[in-house]
Amino acid sequence: MEKIKEYKIIGRYIIDHLMQILAIFIFSFIFLLIFYLYGIPAKIYSYAFLLCFAVGAVMCMISYWKYRSKHLALYGLFGRITVECNDFPNAGNLLEKDYQEILLKLFRYSAQEKEQEERSKKDMMDYYTLWAHQIKTPITAMRLLIQVEDNARNQGLLQQLLKIERYVDMVLQYLRMENMSADLKLQEYKVLDLVRKAVKQDSSVFIYRKIPFELKEMDNTVITDEKWMVFVIEQILSNSLKYTNEGKISVYMDPDERETLIIEDTGIGIQEEDLPRIFENGFTGYNGRMGKKSTGIGLYLCKKILDRLGHSIKVSSKVGQGTRIAIDLYREHLETE
Repeated sequence: MEKIKEYKIIGRYIIDHLMQILAIFIFSFIFLLIFYLYGIPAKIYSYAFLLCFAVGAVMCMISYWKYRSKHLALYGLFGRITVECNDFPNAGNLLEKDYQEILLKLFRYSAQEKEQEERSKKDMMDYYTLWAHQIKTPITAMRLLIQVEDNARNQGLLQQLLKIERYVDMVLQYLRMENMSADLKLQEYKVLDLVRKAVKQDSSVFIYRKIPFELKEMDNTVITDEKWMVFVIEQILSNSLKYTNEGKISVYMDPDERETLIIEDTGIGIQEEDLPRIFENGFTGYNGRMGKKSTGIGLYLCKKILDRLGHSIKVSSKVGQGTRIAIDLYREHLETE
């Protein structure tokens, strides 16, 4: 709330007390008219009028001072009204007291609702976090059972199991993202090591789908959090694999912008009208709806995570030619652990 200037407070005071001020002037005029009609000397009633005017002026000044003080006290509440609401100025009349009691009741109700909402949200987060961890046990058991016999059918089952694991990891990261700052561990890493770690998670998919992968040598380093950055690269590679049926997927540093990591594929591409919305939560786009492959969460998480890490991401794409994702890894020097 913007602080009101002094002359505006005076203006508001006059407007708020306009009826009382007009009543005083009307009554004064009536008394002066009656005195005049009865032939009372002007010297007598003019003196009485000036005396009443002086007393009235003093009373108005006192009234204005209380009005101004109350305004400033209420203005001061705006800075802390979210955490407490018990410093209202003394009510000047019954109506003000009623308004204050209504506001206090609404504030307490809002605080209770917010506390209940936070408690419910925490319970839900705890439940889904527990579920995401526990579901990994049967997934691991299924993997071991499938790997007993190596054949084409089981290889297909392993790919589907990998997708389930990816979605479980996505759920965990989504849940952790709200308290991401407490989980960050910024260090200096080699970009090549981060990419290799991410590619390792998808190596079996590359082999199964026979998609060539090109990783160019790079000697760049980046100050970031390993776990979160690897997750971002994994998500982008997963999307590239999902929508690339032929050609290859390449990862390299931009030759023109040395701090920018490029992940490029020769997949089906993204519709031009979808590009401005691909980072929105839940947005799947034309390709996602047609193939029913997209959850609309992956790129949203990538954008949120990179924003928290101090990096940026840009996407360019042409339908039928592929998609190019650029991650700007530059950030000002920070002390690392």
